[in-house]
Amino acid sequence: MAFDLDTFAETSEAVTWHDLDFDTFDEYPLDHQTLRTLRYMCDVEYHTSCFLREMLVTPSHREEDAAGFMTMWNREEFWHGEALAAVLARHGIQVDYNELKAKRTKLGWQLALSTMKQSALANLIGSDFVAVHMTWGGANELSAVAAYRRLADMTEHPALSPLLQRISQQETRHVAFYTTQARDRLQDSPRAQGLVRTILEKYWKPVGSGIMSEPEVQHVMGHLFGGRGEELDKLDKRIQRLPGLDGIAMFRSAFTRLGII
Repeated sequence: MAFDLDTFAETSEAVTWHDLDFDTFDEYPLDHQTLRTLRYMCDVEYHTSCFLREMLVTPSHREEDAAGFMTMWNREEFWHGEALAAVLARHGIQVDYNELKAKRTKLGWQLALSTMKQSALANLIGSDFVAVHMTWGGANELSAVAAYRRLADMTEHPALSPLLQRISQQETRHVAFYTTQARDRLQDSPRAQGLVRTILEKYWKPVGSGIMSEPEVQHVMGHLFGGRGEELDKLDKRIQRLPGLDGIAMFRSAFTRLGII
């Protein structure tokens, strides 16, 4: 699916939830497993601003379309976090964005060194790093869409499910941007194709890895995708459509390494 940045910028808006009847959570409260998964999703959405910070030290920030998209993307992801935090608050779970940001800041030199390493690696790779960034971002957003839709189907909740569907709908536009950019950059570059394939197959992990502990990643991903290898194969097939990535099985491989399938 093609992506029009101007249309995206003109129509980008915060996800809405105030029209949903959150009082239904009193009669139909969410179970512990679902709340744990929602907390994970909320934290990941709130951490998007940190990912944006890391992107700004790579060649991607010099790409006009990428920089423009990231501004709107960061805003939408923040509001996803706000919406999920509102659901959690109705269950007595308080999530504070500033508190999460403070925890990230406390990483100090560890965070700084991580960003410096990424900057050095990205600039060493050169312009082909943008192909890696766009394909990696597309994979992340594809998995996010699948996760939100899966949880909506699992709960069939009158307030939560519509909210998750709204979030997933915005995420599909993010998928469109990333995959359009990735396709353009992979099309005529065998070097980029080989680089992207190697990095994704060896290093991609489910969204949230690196923020959350591995046991938490295993728990949440198992909750959503345990025993559903066919869903992961569908995601792999979406990535396989990109130039030079036929046969790639990054999702199945990553989840297998986690012991989920």
